[in-house]
Amino acid sequence: MEIVRVTDEKGFVINEALLVRAEPIHRHLRPQIPENYVARMKEVLATGAEMAVAMEGDELCGVVTFRVTTNTMTGKKITNEDLVADPNTRSKGVGKALMDFVKQEGLARGCVSIELESGTAREQAHKFYFREGFTIKTFGFKQPLVK
Repeated sequence: MEIVRVTDEKGFVINEALLVRAEPIHRHLRPQIPENYVARMKEVLATGAEMAVAMEGDELCGVVTFRVTTNTMTGKKITNEDLVADPNTRSKGVGKALMDFVKQEGLARGCVSIELESGTAREQAHKFYFREGFTIKTFGFKQPLVK
């Protein structure tokens, strides 16, 4: 399995064909992404997010988005925003390969931790994260901003 970058370290798309091909797999996790997937992803990537995909030969079998930030609590960290494998390739090492890629990116850039958020109902994902050595350290809170 090969991990291929879709963006460079600044979020600039360097492989638009893979960005287009990532849509059906990415939508398994994020069906709410607006209809014009490429335009929305370019908007997200322009804010500092990065993307890579897992390839098995010519088959795209997983997508990861992540970003490096620095905050007052942990310092420099890498945040795994989205990690999704094609349902037909789950439990075949795709998620682990993508997670290992993000961890290596974080180490190479001097990050002190890798963090992620996961919806409370995503029990299978939580089992994977625990196997990968993650622990629950905080609660996330959300409130819609409306006029």
